[in-house]
Amino acid sequence: QVQLVESGGDYVQPGGSLRLSCTISKTISSIFTMGWNRQAPGKQREAVAVITSGGSTNYADFVKGRFTISRDDAKNTVYLHMNNLKPEDTAVYYCDLPQIGAWGQGTQVTVSS
Repeated sequence: QVQLVESGGDYVQPGGSLRLSCTISKTISSIFTMGWNRQAPGKQREAVAVITSGGSTNYADFVKGRFTISRDDAKNTVYLHMNNLKPEDTAVYYCDLPQIGAWGQGTQVTVSS
């Protein structure tokens, strides 16, 4: 069974930055698309960014120019670099392997002054 473990969530002021990490328990990440999603209180989960095995990326419009997704297959890890954070970015952030439906447990990001 594949396990995904997110880390890096924190409390940050508007305009600040964070880097989220998601480590996968097995050496399978190199052949899979990997993604980040988020769910704010009272809202549905939404896709934030994805990165394919070839390194192609796609972003939700509300994070374009501020967030960057990257992967290190040698470490079985996908990252989400978040800059210029806004209060509306407050959410639990989850990573996933969409091709096999595997999800992590989430990490909380709170943006507030």
